[in-house]
Amino acid sequence: MTLDKRPLHIGPYPPIEDYVLLSDCQSNALVSRSGTIDWCCMPTLDADTCFGRLLDWQQGGHCSIGPKDARGLVAHHDYEDDSLIAHCRMQTAQGALALRDFFCMDEAEGLSLPPSRLLRLAECVQGKFDVDIAIMPRFDFGETVPALREHGSGVHTVFGSNRGLLIFSSLPLRVVPDEAGLRGSGVLKAGQSVSIQIQFAPPEHLEALARRAVDEAWRPFDDLERTRTWWRQWASQFKDDALQDRQTRRSALILKGLCFERTGAIAAASTTSLPEAPQGKRNWDYRYSWIRDSVFTVKALHTLGFQHEARRFSEFIERAAAGSASELQLMYGLDGRRRIPEVLIECLEGYRGARPVRVGNRAAHQTQLDVYGWLLHLAWTWHDQSHPLDHAYWDLLVGVVERACEHWREPDHGIWEVRSGRRHFVHSKVMCWVALDRAIRLAEQESLKAPLERWRAERAAIRDAIEAQGFDQRRGVYVQAFGDTHLDAASLLLPHFGYVDYQDARMISTVEAMCQPVGEGGLMRDDGLLRRYDSPDGLHGTEGTFLPCSFWLAECLAFQGRHVQAEAVYKRAAACANGAGLFAEEVNGHGAMAGNVPQALTHVSQIMAWLALQGRRLPSCVRAAQEDNAP
Repeated sequence: MTLDKRPLHIGPYPPIEDYVLLSDCQSNALVSRSGTIDWCCMPTLDADTCFGRLLDWQQGGHCSIGPKDARGLVAHHDYEDDSLIAHCRMQTAQGALALRDFFCMDEAEGLSLPPSRLLRLAECVQGKFDVDIAIMPRFDFGETVPALREHGSGVHTVFGSNRGLLIFSSLPLRVVPDEAGLRGSGVLKAGQSVSIQIQFAPPEHLEALARRAVDEAWRPFDDLERTRTWWRQWASQFKDDALQDRQTRRSALILKGLCFERTGAIAAASTTSLPEAPQGKRNWDYRYSWIRDSVFTVKALHTLGFQHEARRFSEFIERAAAGSASELQLMYGLDGRRRIPEVLIECLEGYRGARPVRVGNRAAHQTQLDVYGWLLHLAWTWHDQSHPLDHAYWDLLVGVVERACEHWREPDHGIWEVRSGRRHFVHSKVMCWVALDRAIRLAEQESLKAPLERWRAERAAIRDAIEAQGFDQRRGVYVQAFGDTHLDAASLLLPHFGYVDYQDARMISTVEAMCQPVGEGGLMRDDGLLRRYDSPDGLHGTEGTFLPCSFWLAECLAFQGRHVQAEAVYKRAAACANGAGLFAEEVNGHGAMAGNVPQALTHVSQIMAWLALQGRRLPSCVRAAQEDNAP
């Protein structure tokens, strides 16, 4: 492993790119290059934190393993191949430490998933290493300082509110009452190791678990091997065309880490309130399952060879919507709950002072009409791989299409979830067209009962409206919303769903317009990345560059046969990943990561752009739609 020579940030709020994700498809954590876990949500990805100083360095809580004296420390972070086992090598003048962090992966029996266990293994691999450990749990986003109890044999319990942790350490730890935490230190020689296990449990179960932990032998290296085996078995499903690209494989693994196995939901990101603009108010909670982002995710995984996730997400949506399109909403909690109230945590200072800190997301109750198209496109993707649709699910889809017919003429909040009022967004209208187009094709191919004549008429009406009001005839470009002149990178998705051919003159001119510099009527920034729109959005501050848009552009250029330009755009966007292959949602004007991390939509978009550059054929439904429905 080559050591990272960048200066190591020691102190409050490391750069976002210093972090990597840990996940067991239930809980998650972010660990920094200096060996600190500054974000951890258990027992679910969208739960309150037990370590959260990423959003408040003083009261958020953390778990650190590192040198007693960090002067001169260099460190490199990466993953073991085809896994979410993080590997950090720390080097000091006296020696080197190999730190492995992971959630233990065990085969679940039936519907009962094992409780999340976060494991940290630190092994001296050269010379000697003066190691220092600090575990400072804080529950409820830092608002609850927990009680700690010692049980002997390295076992401690931590509890408060409705949260509890069982902590086991092979290195003696002492309770530090003034800090409400645990500390320990020691000198490791080459070949010696120390291990820490942190397991979530309800407070009422802690005493029994602690008694069992005192009596049982614990073999952390066995857990490591089982976890390696689990991830390698999952990764063995990769199709051959993904075998050679490290970033594509890493993106797929990150997407799997954002899946919530118990229900089949998929989180849009693992964090909340990491700012899109320094000290601004563009701070959102993305730890929930958006239909749009989730469908994009399962489509990418399905293309790479992973089918389980598509089936599980379809089941999740059917349950969450109670089998009825009238109960459908655009996003859900990972357990399927509908209410996701947005609350401001006033006591937290936010990442580098960026406030407010938000928990929940009131966009859950916005009107976003594109959700209809995403669901029908997922159904077609599943069907296109020779998977039959059962009658109950078809009944749900028919209801979804009927709602698209009923509401497509209305304004909505759009893909970007604007908070400045509803508009007639072109992307939303196109996705209503997609809902009808895919439903018609499904009904025709499977001889399913449906009002096809009416659906065909509505499909044609949507297209007529888009071409009349969403296309600027003078400039020859698709615009953001009916009747305006603003550009929107979401228009790059129109050929992705077969609404228009990639090489149609309208798409070529739309792409050309977007590639013009910002300030000259286009969306291209000086750094070679694409803005997502040029319209005012009613929010304070200037956001960074939303990375998925540049990958969408690379995909468009590739299918237009402009491979040199596509490759250049792709490489510039791909270079925004950190050394371990994680993408945030944005980069700021200085090239640093901004916004929540890792962001599923960015990883999905990277995969799809890479596949386009490899000459991947368009899906059959897209080819057919382009051929049959060209205006």
